[in-house]
Amino acid sequence: MDFKSKLLNDAVEQMSILPGIGKRTALRLVLHLLDQKNEDVIKFSNAFIKLKEHLNFCEECFHITENIKCDICSNSSRNEEVVCVVQDIRDLLAIETTEQFYGRYHVLGGIISPMEGIGPNDLNIKALEDRLKTNKIKELILALPATMEGDTTNFYLFRKLQDYNIKFTMISRGIGIGNQLEYIDEITLGKSLLDRTEYKSNYQH
Repeated sequence: MDFKSKLLNDAVEQMSILPGIGKRTALRLVLHLLDQKNEDVIKFSNAFIKLKEHLNFCEECFHITENIKCDICSNSSRNEEVVCVVQDIRDLLAIETTEQFYGRYHVLGGIISPMEGIGPNDLNIKALEDRLKTNKIKELILALPATMEGDTTNFYLFRKLQDYNIKFTMISRGIGIGNQLEYIDEITLGKSLLDRTEYKSNYQH
């Protein structure tokens, strides 16, 4: 699509980089911004610039934070003996919305996917193992997607970390195969956490 304006073309091109945003939607959003006051557009832009410049990843669980540790890891009322392993921050936020989990998290930053060139060394697995060495963690909840890649990652984590004195559990498979956690309703996701099953008894053969 050529809008006969380099500035408009560039703005639409950048807006369409966002996931789920096609060129027509990007054009509509850009034209909407053009209708706003200059100070509002500046405020809009600065919000993302500040987000990028000042947001960090928690040194313990890799959740986003403005500090060294996130609010969850810094909260002494959260159970540090139970850690829920998730693919990314979106899954963490989805679980938090259920208000059914009071432990802590570990964000892997992805799942093992040879097709996409993502291996174990590309994920935050070593940091998870380092956390286990403190002997504070008693249970790891594997809350990864019900996909082949998710199952591969679950198995890899179990094999690599099984020598530690911890219990492995996984969220119940009431969640449909192939579903991403972020799209599952709060009640179903919350129940899948409460009904989690032991990983070792189901998968070690």
